[in-house]
Amino acid sequence: MRRTTASTCCYCGVGCGVLIEHDETRILDVAGDPDHPANFGRLCSKGSTLHLTGDLDARALHPELRLGKQLGRTRTDWDSALEHAAEIFADTIREHGPDSVAFYISGQLLTEDYYAFNKLARALVGTNNIDSNSRLCMSSAVVGYKRSLGADAPPCAYEDIEQSHCVLIAGSNMAYAHPVLFRRLEEAKARRPEMKIIVIDPRRTDTAGVADLHLAIRPGTDVALFHGLLHLLIRDDLLDLAFIETHTQGFDALKALADEYTPAIVAELCGIGVEALQRCARMIGSAPSFLSLWCMGLNQSTSGSAKNSALINLHLATGQIGRPGAGPFSLTGQPNAMGGRETGSLSNLLPGHREAGDPQHRAEVAEHWGIEQLPTSAGLSAIELFEAVGDGRIKALWIACTNPAQSLPNQQKVHQALAACPFVVVQEAFFTTETCRYADLLLPAASWGEKEGTVTNSERRISHVRRAIAAPGEARPDWAIACDFARRLEQRLRPRQPSLFAFAAPEALFEEYKPLTRQRDLDYSGLSYRLLDERGPQQWPFPRDSSTGAVRLYHDGVFPTDDGRAHFIAEAFQGSEQDCDSRFPLVLNTGRLRDQWHGMSRTGTAARLFGHEETAVLGLHPDEMRRRRLLDGQLVRVDSRRGCLTLPARQDESLQHGQAFLSMHWGDRFLKGLGINVLTQASFDPLSRQPALKQAGVQVEAAELPWQFFALVEGQVQHRFEALRPLFEGFEYASFSLSGRDRAALVIRAATRSVPDTELLKVIDRLLNLAEGPVLAYDDPHRSVGKRVRLEHGRIVALRLAGETAASQWLKSLWLDGEVDPDLHRWLLAPLNTAPHGKRLEIDRTLCNCMNVSQAAVHAGIAQGLDLAGLKQSLGCGTSCGSCVPEIKRLLAQADVPIRV
Repeated sequence: MRRTTASTCCYCGVGCGVLIEHDETRILDVAGDPDHPANFGRLCSKGSTLHLTGDLDARALHPELRLGKQLGRTRTDWDSALEHAAEIFADTIREHGPDSVAFYISGQLLTEDYYAFNKLARALVGTNNIDSNSRLCMSSAVVGYKRSLGADAPPCAYEDIEQSHCVLIAGSNMAYAHPVLFRRLEEAKARRPEMKIIVIDPRRTDTAGVADLHLAIRPGTDVALFHGLLHLLIRDDLLDLAFIETHTQGFDALKALADEYTPAIVAELCGIGVEALQRCARMIGSAPSFLSLWCMGLNQSTSGSAKNSALINLHLATGQIGRPGAGPFSLTGQPNAMGGRETGSLSNLLPGHREAGDPQHRAEVAEHWGIEQLPTSAGLSAIELFEAVGDGRIKALWIACTNPAQSLPNQQKVHQALAACPFVVVQEAFFTTETCRYADLLLPAASWGEKEGTVTNSERRISHVRRAIAAPGEARPDWAIACDFARRLEQRLRPRQPSLFAFAAPEALFEEYKPLTRQRDLDYSGLSYRLLDERGPQQWPFPRDSSTGAVRLYHDGVFPTDDGRAHFIAEAFQGSEQDCDSRFPLVLNTGRLRDQWHGMSRTGTAARLFGHEETAVLGLHPDEMRRRRLLDGQLVRVDSRRGCLTLPARQDESLQHGQAFLSMHWGDRFLKGLGINVLTQASFDPLSRQPALKQAGVQVEAAELPWQFFALVEGQVQHRFEALRPLFEGFEYASFSLSGRDRAALVIRAATRSVPDTELLKVIDRLLNLAEGPVLAYDDPHRSVGKRVRLEHGRIVALRLAGETAASQWLKSLWLDGEVDPDLHRWLLAPLNTAPHGKRLEIDRTLCNCMNVSQAAVHAGIAQGLDLAGLKQSLGCGTSCGSCVPEIKRLLAQADVPIRV
């Protein structure tokens, strides 16, 4: 019997409502919840394919333990696993003190999971060494809000996007990172063409494509830009002097600083025209309402806190806060990064938006938890924490629901640290992550659709996440694992005392946490699971006896600071953002793909999500390609001060001279060489401790790797992935990805300087199912060329090209097409760049993932004279999540077809 359960998506911080269709055993389908106020039924390409991800072959199903670093893990039971962990943690704490252990957790945990880990670390272990991967994405926004406004409380609501007269998007490719909100923005612009959109981004992204004004500033110069805009607002009398006088402090110091940022100076620093700068200031200053949206481009920086505060300064100077369509609005990067911030899941925070360094705050939490005191020593943030693992200060590390061996910068040091740590626990749903290889104890966790709790989205809206199906195997919810471990550790650290972790259900954790928010800026005290079920998701603050939460904050001009005023922050632009020089002359920027999420532990199990971008590719401006005499698809070596990668290069006209771009998702599992973050820098903002993942100095040169390899094999994708990936460690270049839609295949591309050992190729062939059976084979030992194609029932099911790969593209297309024309059989092993006899076979990108519409189909529709509306009606593209619409508009523009929506 099919059932439907209401829940929320597990990807970005929009917090979209999802209806899960299931049979209580499997999730069969998903749809957007039309009643959820975050998305009103919309889902992005990732959310709409949630039921296709999370392949069971990639899931951690049972606890696994090893008793030595050189040994393999073997299956164990939960009692043995957690008893072993409790014994090691207890012994480590007794011998080396509580700060010798640490917890690294995730913005994808539920609020109840967060609360359990926080109480475990601070109340039981007695350490502040607990940090979250939210440190990598949102901690600069936290500092910006707290310094300027007094609390980490985004003051806006999603409905402000529709109501604003001027929207500024800074450092966010919203079309990819938050596509559901971007659709709302596009529709608002279509309804009100007079609405102005400003995009600040070094790249001309899909987001920039809708802008009335795109400021392609030099990477890292945001602070100078914002001060320059303030200079012009002051000069042109576009301030709200009454608001400044009544509700703020510190303006005189900021005004004196802004005087130095003249249009000519700022234009030179930022690499933009004076006229564009002045136009931007006029748009902001003349708008009845002004809304700013930002994400990683501002946050992931050594000056991220300064960037956030400099942008908020513009709102305070113009009085554009606390009103419909106005305010500074940070777009959260993960589904529950907000919930983590609320529960204190950064090393410097405590539950209820409290500070770990504040004695009064520590006393309040200790009293609520019924313990004598909380730890006073400062906790380690993410980068510092893994440095402490590397130098031996941290001797036992618990990692939950995150993949630092992919996501942290300077991956060589991270991998070295994890390898050397005496005891690593990884609590994870997918055993395939890069971090799991370092687990001495692997604990299987429940994933999306399999557990209950709450999440808070970017607009402070709390949703009740409901369980649809039971977790597979022996996997458990994260809160339950943490509490079970804590009860065992209690027996060793505080024997014969009442348990602090007697929670039978997640609701009990929620109810214990709520009082810690009472009379705080994020007051939850009027909420309950029952209320959320009856009335739907609610925004905080939602105090007792409330009928609804606050749509937006600070409408009365009163701020949660000591003096009730917002604070202008006057910090000069620092030009030390990049680590570029003559050796590393290019600025490498990182960002998202449209259809992938973070390290792809979940999205990387769905073949259709690789249809738009199948492999990691370095983007370079065409002039940079010509300067290096590079062709599209040619392999290059990318070097930074921290490591190097080999991967293909591609012309990217959205970039400026001197810049390069890599998508952030590719880790060592998919791209040999420790992945993208082997290049990125660990330097961090001094206040937020957020690393500068967005910028690194790199050098790019051609990679001479004459012997190339291509393989494709369908079926048992995850098993083959696990078996084949280690065999390519000796290759200078190796890329793994998936392909297909109804039939999934593993695709391998590799290259090396010298010919691999024959025996290695034989092992690879066996794993590709090419060693025997109906296999066409060709070998030329003198040229080190070997080819294999397996045909079953008239279809290609596996192929391998070694030493010469000219036919890889059209053979892959032939596999996608299905049945092979018998006339083509004799050409399958030929060294042809294109299909024989003029047969049209070309690798085609999936332009619309939701409706499975290819780029070729869109081209054909345009050739028939269809405009955007016609393409939507004829092909269905752009009618679901809409993520493909900006790209379709570009194709229409190139063909000079009017865009009629």
